[in-house]
Amino acid sequence: MNGLKKIYDWVLKWAETPYGIYALFILAFSESVFFPIPPDVLLIALAMGSTVKSFRYAAICTIGSVSGAFMGYAIGHLVWISSDGELTGFANFFFNNIPGFSFSLFNGIKALYTEWDFWVIFTAGFTPIPYKVFTVTSGIFDINPVMFLVASFISRGARFYLVAWLIWRYGPDIKRYIEKYFNLFAFGFMIILIGSFVIVKYLI
Repeated sequence: MNGLKKIYDWVLKWAETPYGIYALFILAFSESVFFPIPPDVLLIALAMGSTVKSFRYAAICTIGSVSGAFMGYAIGHLVWISSDGELTGFANFFFNNIPGFSFSLFNGIKALYTEWDFWVIFTAGFTPIPYKVFTVTSGIFDINPVMFLVASFISRGARFYLVAWLIWRYGPDIKRYIEKYFNLFAFGFMIILIGSFVIVKYLI
Protein backbone atom coordinates (compact mmCIF):
# COMPACT_ATOMS: atom_id res chain seq x y z
CA MET A 1 0.00 0.00 0.00
CA ASN A 2 2.86 2.39 0.82
CA GLY A 3 4.33 1.68 -2.62
CA LEU A 4 1.08 2.66 -4.33
CA LYS A 5 0.85 5.83 -2.23
CA LYS A 6 4.35 6.82 -3.33
CA ILE A 7 3.40 6.24 -6.98
CA TYR A 8 0.21 8.25 -6.46
CA ASP A 9 2.17 11.18 -5.01
CA TRP A 10 4.73 10.92 -7.82
CA VAL A 11 1.95 11.12 -10.42
CA LEU A 12 0.47 14.22 -8.76
CA LYS A 13 3.81 16.02 -8.79
CA TRP A 14 3.73 16.09 -12.61
CA ALA A 15 0.86 18.57 -12.43
CA GLU A 16 3.31 21.07 -10.94
CA THR A 17 5.76 20.81 -13.86
CA PRO A 18 5.71 22.12 -17.45
CA TYR A 19 5.49 18.50 -18.61
CA GLY A 20 2.17 17.68 -16.97
CA ILE A 21 0.32 17.42 -20.27
CA TYR A 22 2.84 14.89 -21.64
CA ALA A 23 2.77 12.95 -18.38
CA LEU A 24 -1.02 12.81 -18.66
CA PHE A 25 -0.85 11.16 -22.08
CA ILE A 26 1.80 8.68 -20.95
CA LEU A 27 -0.09 7.87 -17.76
CA ALA A 28 -3.36 7.32 -19.63
CA PHE A 29 -1.56 5.13 -22.17
CA SER A 30 0.27 3.01 -19.62
CA GLU A 31 -2.75 2.60 -17.32
CA SER A 32 -4.53 0.82 -20.16
CA VAL A 33 -1.71 -1.74 -20.24
CA PHE A 34 -0.10 -2.13 -16.81
CA PHE A 35 0.07 1.01 -14.63
CA PRO A 36 -1.88 0.80 -11.32
CA ILE A 37 -2.85 4.49 -10.90
CA PRO A 38 -5.81 5.76 -13.00
CA PRO A 39 -5.18 8.86 -15.14
CA ASP A 40 -8.09 10.66 -13.47
CA VAL A 41 -5.69 11.57 -10.66
CA LEU A 42 -3.50 13.71 -12.89
CA LEU A 43 -6.43 14.87 -15.04
CA ILE A 44 -8.12 16.33 -11.95
CA ALA A 45 -4.93 18.02 -10.76
CA LEU A 46 -4.23 19.61 -14.15
CA ALA A 47 -7.83 20.70 -14.68
CA MET A 48 -7.89 22.26 -11.22
CA GLY A 49 -4.86 24.33 -12.20
CA SER A 50 -6.54 25.62 -15.37
CA THR A 51 -10.27 24.97 -15.61
CA VAL A 52 -10.48 26.54 -19.07
CA LYS A 53 -8.25 23.73 -20.35
CA SER A 54 -10.28 20.96 -18.70
CA PHE A 55 -11.72 19.58 -21.94
CA ARG A 56 -8.35 19.74 -23.66
CA TYR A 57 -6.91 17.61 -20.88
CA ALA A 58 -9.85 15.21 -21.18
CA ALA A 59 -9.19 14.83 -24.92
CA ILE A 60 -5.50 14.07 -24.33
CA CYS A 61 -6.44 11.60 -21.60
CA THR A 62 -8.94 9.86 -23.89
CA ILE A 63 -6.55 9.58 -26.83
CA GLY A 64 -3.76 8.31 -24.60
CA SER A 65 -6.01 5.76 -22.92
CA VAL A 66 -7.47 4.38 -26.16
CA SER A 67 -3.99 4.23 -27.74
CA GLY A 68 -2.83 2.23 -24.73
CA ALA A 69 -5.90 0.04 -25.01
CA PHE A 70 -4.79 -1.05 -28.48
CA MET A 71 -1.35 -1.82 -27.09
CA GLY A 72 -3.02 -4.01 -24.47
CA TYR A 73 -5.13 -5.63 -27.19
CA ALA A 74 -2.01 -6.34 -29.24
CA ILE A 75 -0.24 -7.85 -26.24
CA GLY A 76 -3.16 -10.19 -25.61
CA HIS A 77 -3.52 -11.10 -29.27
CA LEU A 78 0.13 -11.56 -30.17
CA VAL A 79 2.27 -12.45 -27.15
CA TRP A 80 0.00 -13.85 -24.41
CA ILE A 81 -0.42 -17.42 -25.64
CA SER A 82 2.39 -19.45 -27.20
CA SER A 83 2.02 -21.53 -30.36
CA ASP A 84 1.43 -24.65 -28.24
CA GLY A 85 -1.42 -23.03 -26.35
CA GLU A 86 0.47 -22.27 -23.12
CA LEU A 87 0.95 -18.95 -21.34
CA THR A 88 4.13 -17.19 -22.39
CA GLY A 89 6.73 -15.92 -19.95
CA PHE A 90 5.45 -12.42 -20.71
CA ALA A 91 1.93 -13.41 -19.59
CA ASN A 92 3.24 -15.00 -16.41
CA PHE A 93 5.19 -11.81 -15.66
CA PHE A 94 1.92 -9.84 -15.79
CA PHE A 95 0.15 -12.31 -13.51
CA ASN A 96 2.97 -12.21 -10.99
CA ASN A 97 3.78 -8.49 -11.00
CA ILE A 98 0.96 -6.29 -12.36
CA PRO A 99 -1.85 -5.37 -9.90
CA GLY A 100 -5.28 -6.40 -11.14
CA PHE A 101 -4.20 -9.44 -13.15
CA SER A 102 -5.33 -12.76 -11.67
CA PHE A 103 -6.12 -16.21 -13.05
CA SER A 104 -9.58 -16.25 -11.45
CA LEU A 105 -10.54 -12.97 -13.11
CA PHE A 106 -9.35 -14.12 -16.52
CA ASN A 107 -11.29 -17.37 -16.23
CA GLY A 108 -14.53 -15.47 -15.66
CA ILE A 109 -14.10 -12.79 -18.31
CA LYS A 110 -14.48 -15.01 -21.38
CA ALA A 111 -18.04 -15.94 -20.40
CA LEU A 112 -18.85 -12.26 -19.96
CA TYR A 113 -17.57 -11.48 -23.46
CA THR A 114 -19.69 -14.24 -24.95
CA GLU A 115 -22.87 -12.77 -23.48
CA TRP A 116 -22.22 -9.02 -23.37
CA ASP A 117 -19.23 -8.14 -25.65
CA PHE A 118 -19.61 -4.32 -26.13
CA TRP A 119 -21.05 -3.74 -22.67
CA VAL A 120 -18.19 -5.55 -20.93
CA ILE A 121 -15.63 -3.22 -22.52
CA PHE A 122 -17.82 -0.16 -22.01
CA THR A 123 -18.32 -0.95 -18.32
CA ALA A 124 -14.60 -1.54 -17.77
CA GLY A 125 -13.78 1.72 -19.55
CA PHE A 126 -16.20 3.88 -17.59
CA THR A 127 -16.01 2.38 -14.10
CA PRO A 128 -13.06 1.77 -11.72
CA ILE A 129 -12.80 -1.88 -12.86
CA PRO A 130 -9.14 -2.40 -13.97
CA TYR A 131 -9.37 -1.43 -17.64
CA LYS A 132 -5.99 -2.96 -18.49
CA VAL A 133 -7.28 -6.47 -17.74
CA PHE A 134 -10.02 -6.04 -20.32
CA THR A 135 -7.80 -4.53 -23.00
CA VAL A 136 -5.50 -7.55 -22.81
CA THR A 137 -8.30 -10.11 -22.64
CA SER A 138 -10.01 -8.49 -25.63
CA GLY A 139 -6.93 -9.40 -27.65
CA ILE A 140 -6.69 -12.88 -26.17
CA PHE A 141 -10.31 -13.70 -26.96
CA ASP A 142 -10.28 -12.04 -30.42
CA ILE A 143 -12.92 -9.42 -29.69
CA ASN A 144 -13.88 -7.52 -32.84
CA PRO A 145 -11.30 -4.68 -33.00
CA VAL A 146 -13.77 -2.13 -34.43
CA MET A 147 -16.25 -2.83 -31.65
CA PHE A 148 -13.38 -2.65 -29.16
CA LEU A 149 -12.35 0.76 -30.54
CA VAL A 150 -15.89 2.17 -30.42
CA ALA A 151 -16.58 0.89 -26.90
CA SER A 152 -13.22 2.18 -25.67
CA PHE A 153 -13.61 5.66 -27.16
CA ILE A 154 -17.15 6.08 -25.86
CA SER A 155 -16.50 4.77 -22.35
CA ARG A 156 -13.11 6.36 -21.77
CA GLY A 157 -14.22 9.65 -23.32
CA ALA A 158 -17.41 9.70 -21.25
CA ARG A 159 -15.45 9.12 -18.05
CA PHE A 160 -12.75 11.73 -18.64
CA TYR A 161 -15.02 14.37 -20.14
CA LEU A 162 -17.43 13.98 -17.24
CA VAL A 163 -14.60 14.66 -14.79
CA ALA A 164 -13.47 17.65 -16.88
CA TRP A 165 -17.00 19.04 -17.09
CA LEU A 166 -17.54 18.79 -13.35
CA ILE A 167 -14.35 20.73 -12.67
CA TRP A 168 -15.08 23.27 -15.41
CA ARG A 169 -18.63 23.78 -14.13
CA TYR A 170 -18.07 23.78 -10.38
CA GLY A 171 -14.36 24.55 -9.94
CA PRO A 172 -12.29 23.65 -6.86
CA ASP A 173 -15.36 22.95 -4.70
CA ILE A 174 -16.15 19.75 -6.62
CA LYS A 175 -12.70 18.14 -6.27
CA ARG A 176 -13.36 16.44 -2.95
CA TYR A 177 -16.68 15.02 -4.16
CA ILE A 178 -15.15 13.63 -7.36
CA GLU A 179 -12.41 11.87 -5.42
CA LYS A 180 -14.83 10.50 -2.83
CA TYR A 181 -17.97 9.66 -4.79
CA PHE A 182 -17.12 9.39 -8.50
CA ASN A 183 -16.56 5.63 -8.44
CA LEU A 184 -19.90 5.06 -6.72
CA PHE A 185 -21.60 7.28 -9.29
CA ALA A 186 -19.93 5.42 -12.15
CA PHE A 187 -21.06 2.03 -10.86
CA GLY A 188 -24.57 3.31 -10.26
CA PHE A 189 -24.79 4.74 -13.77
CA MET A 190 -23.63 1.44 -15.29
CA ILE A 191 -26.11 -0.58 -13.25
CA ILE A 192 -28.95 1.59 -14.51
CA LEU A 193 -27.69 1.51 -18.11
CA ILE A 194 -27.10 -2.24 -18.29
CA GLY A 195 -30.27 -2.94 -16.33
CA SER A 196 -32.24 -0.98 -18.93
CA PHE A 197 -30.55 -2.95 -21.71
CA VAL A 198 -31.44 -6.27 -20.03
CA ILE A 199 -35.08 -5.20 -19.68
CA VAL A 200 -35.29 -4.23 -23.34
CA LYS A 201 -33.54 -7.40 -24.53
CA TYR A 202 -35.19 -10.03 -22.38
CA LEU A 203 -38.42 -8.66 -20.93
CA ILE A 204 -39.95 -6.48 -23.63
